[in-house]
Amino acid sequence: MKKTKVLITGVAGFIGSNLADRLLSEGTYEIIGIDNLSAGVVEQVPPGVQFHRLDIRSPQIEPLFSHVEYVFHLAAKNCISDCQLDPIETADVNITGTLRVFEAARRAKVKKVIYAESSALYEGSNLLPTPESELKPQSFYSLSKFAALYFAEGYRRYFGLTSTALRYFCVYGPRQDYRRTIPPVMSAFIIHLLRGTQPTIYGSGEKRRDFIYVDDINDFHLLCMTSRATDGKTFNLGSGISHSINEIFNQVSTLLKIDVKPFYKPDLPGEAEITLADNQAAAKIGWRPRISLEEGLKRSIAYIREHAL
Repeated sequence: MKKTKVLITGVAGFIGSNLADRLLSEGTYEIIGIDNLSAGVVEQVPPGVQFHRLDIRSPQIEPLFSHVEYVFHLAAKNCISDCQLDPIETADVNITGTLRVFEAARRAKVKKVIYAESSALYEGSNLLPTPESELKPQSFYSLSKFAALYFAEGYRRYFGLTSTALRYFCVYGPRQDYRRTIPPVMSAFIIHLLRGTQPTIYGSGEKRRDFIYVDDINDFHLLCMTSRATDGKTFNLGSGISHSINEIFNQVSTLLKIDVKPFYKPDLPGEAEITLADNQAAAKIGWRPRISLEEGLKRSIAYIREHAL
């Protein structure tokens, strides 16, 4: 049986490597992966992926799109604090790089590009839960994602390129990118507590986030390839439940049965006080999160014990 050819940018990163794993486990997909390893880790690329160490801004990516049916564009410069320090690099990667991907997909006549926008587009909104229509970007990172939205629409209007935009909320799980300058709280808390060191919380810890487990995200990724109802649409992908950073720390501490107090530092600029997804659009086409916070944390702890200590 001929396998469906799928290309993933950012395949060595957190979401990209998990997606590649999921698709390979289905047994019906051939996976081509692109990553420049600026943030991703080559060891995370699953066996069976045809891996190419390339930057998405390079013209050399174009031949890899030949005979590809679906593209998942996940590569990005996405640490908000790093993006604030270097807006030019942020725009170059997230806008120019995305255009390279769209153009290569157009030339190769792929069926669909499924690409990552971000819930950071709602940074300036006070409407909770936040629907897809409530766009109020503030940080340089979210502004770069905002621009990509309009280029995707341009490629649809002028070239007929079908795409689906995904606005991930706080995705967590195995292979989460804990090596970042300021790592995601889930993996950072688990690693520090297992090592007996003091984790950092920025601000009061009362900022609230909508956390969603990576397997739930991958359920929707597969839906994007099988359902025409996702064509040309934008979807929030979150749990629809918001937890404070202090709550997450306390839950991790309880699961690990380790009593280490966090260290509080001044708040980071450019971050929303609360994120909470209105995920009704995704629910209407049959998607629901399956993994509870407790179960997701247990799986994350198990992975970190084995691979990250």
